Amino acid sequence: MEGDIANMGQYIGAGLATIGLGGAGIGVGNVASNYLAGALRNPAAAGEQQAMLFVGMAFAEALGIFSFLVALLLLFAV
Repeated sequence: MEGDIANMGQYIGAGLATIGLGGAGIGVGNVASNYLAGALRNPAAAGEQQAMLFVGMAFAEALGIFSFLVALLLLFAV
């Protein structure tokens, strides 16, 4: 009985930790939509801002990867 409750806590914690993956998806979508909106307003400046697009996407994805890592740690290491 006690082991079942501990396993249940691990699964619930891992599920809650994966909420960050959805946040990362929303963040990447916001970065891409804002870049596209800016590129459509001023196409001449779009090339200069492309590097910032990739940096923003990388930061947003990194947060998703960190939350996935926390979920894996909760499942297998704790």
